[in-house]
Amino acid sequence: MKKIGLLFVLIFLISCSREDYVKSVNGESVIVVEGWIEQGDVSQVILSRSIPINATIDSTTIFDYFIRSAKVTVSDGENEEILSLKSENDRIPPYVYSGSKIIGEVGKNYVLKIQYLNRTIEAATSIPPVVSIKSAEYIKKSPTDTTGFIYLKFDDPVVGKNYYQIQTRVDHVEPVFVPALYGNLNDDSFVSSSVSLQVTRGIYVLSKTKYKPYFTDGDLIYVKLRTMSKFGFDFWNSWQNEIINGRSPIFPANTSLKSNIKGGLGIWEGYGQSTFSIQTIKK
Repeated sequence: MKKIGLLFVLIFLISCSREDYVKSVNGESVIVVEGWIEQGDVSQVILSRSIPINATIDSTTIFDYFIRSAKVTVSDGENEEILSLKSENDRIPPYVYSGSKIIGEVGKNYVLKIQYLNRTIEAATSIPPVVSIKSAEYIKKSPTDTTGFIYLKFDDPVVGKNYYQIQTRVDHVEPVFVPALYGNLNDDSFVSSSVSLQVTRGIYVLSKTKYKPYFTDGDLIYVKLRTMSKFGFDFWNSWQNEIINGRSPIFPANTSLKSNIKGGLGIWEGYGQSTFSIQTIKK
């Protein structure tokens, strides 16, 4: 299953502080990292350079900002592997550094190291326990409707503090998983350990069609429940605020997205994950 790629070379234009932008305009670019490792899967990393505020960007020049010649290493404390650069033509950005040997395990720590030109960038994360989806249903308000929403159920563990993210992907429509709208959850907001909620389709930044918050009859829908750290929760909340507030990805916002990258910007996060598929019926 393809994982989310949010075109951080654009999105992180809103993550830089104004001080970062001054440096960028003066020629000092910042390396931007979007990296993740999920339970049961290999690590994946997308690298780009921040774009100067006075740069002219179009569909051709945007690819110049992706980094394709870095040495990317992931270690779990016992094993270490160098990630290979792969091209996936059905997604943007198409360049992803992917692992093949180290598989994400709950409770393990993972250290990311990136070497590019004269720069070294590092980050560390771990994978929290998995919380499984109990059920996921496609429900319409009326039988005559051709659209509906996903209703998700899972049990929040009573012990410990838990943070979640819900993602969805419509087959043949979205090449990657997209964070559901208001899909970042903190268990402080749960009234019961038995959680039941409506999932609203997320905003796919690169969609060529008008945003629709619902799903449609005939869709093959994948829904994913990810557990994450407090940092991951804070990061995705700040990212969601930028998207919902409609801030332009080409100009800096007044605030910065969170970052746990030493020597750069971005996120390196470990996730527990449970995925469920729903084939809706087309009338």
